[in-house]
Amino acid sequence: MKKVIETKNLNYSYKDQNFKLKDVNLDIYENETFGLIGPNGAGKTTLILNLNGILTGSGEIKILGIELNKRNINEIRKRVGIVFQNPDDQLFSLTVFDDVAFGPLNLGLDKEEVKSRVIEALKEVNMIGLINCFPDHLSFGEKKRASLATVLSMKSPIMILDEPTIGLDPYSRKNLISILKNLNGTKVISSHDLDMIYELCDRVALLNNGKIVKVGKKEEILLDENLLEENYLCVPLSALIKR
Repeated sequence: MKKVIETKNLNYSYKDQNFKLKDVNLDIYENETFGLIGPNGAGKTTLILNLNGILTGSGEIKILGIELNKRNINEIRKRVGIVFQNPDDQLFSLTVFDDVAFGPLNLGLDKEEVKSRVIEALKEVNMIGLINCFPDHLSFGEKKRASLATVLSMKSPIMILDEPTIGLDPYSRKNLISILKNLNGTKVISSHDLDMIYELCDRVALLNNGKIVKVGKKEEILLDENLLEENYLCVPLSALIKR
């Protein structure tokens, strides 16, 4: 299998010297749906923000074989799209169309290609009927899907999602999970929603105190009650039902 994300001895600390990542070594493969789990403060968000250079630690990161550094950061960001936990951090334009078009326009694409990408992305998230709406007028679930569309329009081979289901009502959650299940490409999902992780992911990495505790198939991690409890997590209900 082809590696699309590689980290070697990745470390990151904030200005107060509070280490959030400690010697993180991780391989993620092409077309894999990969879960990142751990308690609050484990380092999940810090890790994903390092994967496209929003944060910069020490160690080595390779994306599709390209080393992440200042020289090629723009190329890396074409290949790795991040959907932030809070959609208001992603939506800033006057209309949904403008938000979804922002990335493709910055790629230098012509207007027809941009329009085509916007329509395609909004159809994928069932938002085409809201293409001309003001983002401020959207529900929280609609904002989540619009944020996802802003990344889909870039056609990045790697998509990273930070807590995609947080704050959603049950229907909106189910809808978003269905959308994610049908998306192609490599997906990295960081979440406390372990039922969603169990449903979508192939493999899982458990983090705690900035370190990788264990990486394995979802069943190895999410059905190990002792391992999860030692790291302040619980076996997801859906896994217990299927067991």
